[in-house]
Amino acid sequence: GTLVTMDPKRSIFMQDLWIKDHVIHKIGKNLILSLDRQNSTYTCIDATGCWGLPGFIQTHVHLCQTLFRNHAEDLELLDWLQKKIWPFEAKLTPAALFLSASLGIAELLKSATTTILDMGTLHHTDELFQSAKISGIRYFGGKAMMDRGESFPLIEDTQASLDETQRLIETWHQKENGRLRYALAPRFALSCSQKLLKACVDLSKKHALIIHTHASENKLECKIVHEQTGKDTIHYLNDLGLCQTKSSFAHGVWLKEDEIQILSDTQTKLTHCPSSNLKLASGIADIPKWLQANICVSLGADGAPCNNTLNIFQEMRLAALIQKPLYGARALSAQTCVEMATLYGAKALGMEQTLGSLESGKLADVVVIQQNELSQLPNIPDDPYTALVYATSPHCVKDVIVHGKILVHQYKLCSLDEKKLISQMRGLSQV
Repeated sequence: GTLVTMDPKRSIFMQDLWIKDHVIHKIGKNLILSLDRQNSTYTCIDATGCWGLPGFIQTHVHLCQTLFRNHAEDLELLDWLQKKIWPFEAKLTPAALFLSASLGIAELLKSATTTILDMGTLHHTDELFQSAKISGIRYFGGKAMMDRGESFPLIEDTQASLDETQRLIETWHQKENGRLRYALAPRFALSCSQKLLKACVDLSKKHALIIHTHASENKLECKIVHEQTGKDTIHYLNDLGLCQTKSSFAHGVWLKEDEIQILSDTQTKLTHCPSSNLKLASGIADIPKWLQANICVSLGADGAPCNNTLNIFQEMRLAALIQKPLYGARALSAQTCVEMATLYGAKALGMEQTLGSLESGKLADVVVIQQNELSQLPNIPDDPYTALVYATSPHCVKDVIVHGKILVHQYKLCSLDEKKLISQMRGLSQV
């Protein structure tokens, strides 16, 4: 097929891709002739009329919230959390959380997302990892940590939160040949004590873990943080040590100039969640300014109740469109949006040497996307980015491979039972 490699030269060519074990073994022409048909067992995927790309990476997802899709409408962030999301999360049983994760992962895989950075709820985090283990998705995630906020229905003892986190790290980090990895997940500044946040920095250094949190998402949130701490959010987090190369902050809608500079200087990563920011009326993040400051910017759908879909194609499209009225028609190119969904996502996870592009020796996370749907035609052979961002939907995703294993083939899930999931969800109106 047509390989959109995302390599340093952004090479696009019609060639074969050979996966051996769990890595990309070779890229070239007529590779099938190199296989020993007598002594080798292999699967050949016909990608004629398709693009082959590195799997898409989303660096801010809440699988624990998938069951709340369509149940938390027309609210801004803090009301949305306090009136809907936290009460819902507090009711989740282990079985419900496993179902929520499985439903979310099924949707993600069928829409070409192969790697996620996930934030769980306070409890039953093992169920998230179990679902990721069974499904085959590449998973970075951890329990949400919340030890402060009298009005919050979800809250835990600081030491209990840290003890459970340590147990989860020992249980799940670097399991399944590194496909499952733990990420520390203090929820946000308003729900975490200084003691908890500092402990997360220590754990990050001790175990080389990503710190995944929300920052500067909502104007009122930023106002309350300043009232409580006397500092803007990024200054506060930086003073506690959270701004660092292994940190990934979601949203950043209300960052000030000096905060952007701090993030740039500390090489802290940012995740842009355009659908969520629009639906919760949070605002429009200044992505061109972030990129100009040499900040690594990746994409995330956030959770189903603040988006209603986990569709990376929608996030790429919106990311490009919403900047144009502010900065002009060339504000954010389609190619840049694909880079955010692949290369920059890999960098945000510290995986740029092994993920994010189709190159020999990299992990075999590959998606095959149909390029001849009616809604995509005509497309330009040397510019697949435009069609991918503006004219492609999850219905075009033909095959998905993660760590060398086929998880979607001929548009159908292989590792999860889609009919069973639909049956389990049918008639379910609330948790």
